[in-house]
Amino acid sequence: MLFIRKTHLSPEIKFDPRKGRLSISGMSSPDNSMAVYQPLIKILNAIKATRGGIKADFKLSMFNTSSAKCIFDILKRLKALEDQGLRIVINWHYEEEDEDMLECGEDFQDLLDGQFNFIQGFISYRDGVAQAS
Repeated sequence: MLFIRKTHLSPEIKFDPRKGRLSISGMSSPDNSMAVYQPLIKILNAIKATRGGIKADFKLSMFNTSSAKCIFDILKRLKALEDQGLRIVINWHYEEEDEDMLECGEDFQDLLDGQFNFIQGFISYRDGVAQAS
């Protein structure tokens, strides 16, 4: 299990490979984005397509350019795993009036020729029950 605590400049990152649950939430504007995201990228690179699947929730309120590259690298790796037969679900959450964040998700989806679920609002799940946050 990977857990990276949220700071005022970096998001919370949670990944449980056994359950296939990934969550990245908060603001992402650290001085060194690669240092923040590298542990997750390293784990994703080690995953083999024989595992069950991954449900990824991206709940970002904003991100800078260097974070965008890291996020895109994560999404590319998830797409590669999907192309190898792993079931991947990408949920892109955005605030109701944040059209820029919605457009970022749509751009990533188009660049990857993938399929995202676009979810208005930041919804989290506890014991299988949706909770608005």
